[in-house]
Amino acid sequence: EFILVGFSVYPHAQTFLFVVFFCLYLLTLAGNLAILVLTWVDRSLHTPMYHFLRALSFSETCYTLAVIPKMLEDLLAKDRSISVIGCGLQMCFFLGLGGTNCIILTLMGYDRFLAIFNPLRYPLLMTSSICGKLVASAWAGGFFISLVETALIFRGAFCRPNLIKHFFCHMRAVVRLSCTDSDLTEFIVTVISVAGLLGTFLLIILTYVFILSTVLRIPSAEGKQKAFSTCTSHLTVVIIHFGFASIVYLKPEASGADDTLIAVPYTVVTPLLSPVIFSLRNKDMKDAFR
Repeated sequence: EFILVGFSVYPHAQTFLFVVFFCLYLLTLAGNLAILVLTWVDRSLHTPMYHFLRALSFSETCYTLAVIPKMLEDLLAKDRSISVIGCGLQMCFFLGLGGTNCIILTLMGYDRFLAIFNPLRYPLLMTSSICGKLVASAWAGGFFISLVETALIFRGAFCRPNLIKHFFCHMRAVVRLSCTDSDLTEFIVTVISVAGLLGTFLLIILTYVFILSTVLRIPSAEGKQKAFSTCTSHLTVVIIHFGFASIVYLKPEASGADDTLIAVPYTVVTPLLSPVIFSLRNKDMKDAFR
């Protein structure tokens, strides 16, 4: 088994951190579940854009379930152990769902590009069947990368001390406990993660370059504003999601306590902000909620 050090380095703040993270977790669940219910019940929201939003909210909900309940338990429990199998499963789901979120955000950008670039053919190009296949490919792609990284990390034995200096089985914290060449393994899994992260982000940037060039050719100011308004929420979430993710994966070496604090925004704050932004900045969602 492994021992998750987590926030035990702040012994006097355990109860306070539990209350804060528990409240944030409830808000995250409420926000994502509200989006799932609204986009399912309201027929006016049965469009490709909200299909992808529903898929993102479901993925974000599963993403938080993989990490936060165990973190909350460890904040109150004296025994912070986790089995090797449990650690591997948590890492696999965390990486897989994180990758799925990145791909779905990329698909949402592509969907907006099609809607703006070719509005007349958009209903034919983005049917519900095609949306379902694209979401399924996002899950397949995210978990394929996750399985490769997890298999690389858990392919060998681990040496004592078995202390993971994190509040969940983060790949960097676990790979450093390996008895084999941990530096090489850490380098390989980091390259895979960064390639996936930068690859999806660059695709989104490329999509918005085409969107911008298309919008600028719209003659009326009202048409330009309407086209941009459909993209602002998505672009805001992309900046937050990839901004926090880059801090986690592109930062230089840090101590265990620093690693723990740096990962909080990516694992706790981002899943909370996504439903808030998509709800508050979206007229259709606010109308459906009313």
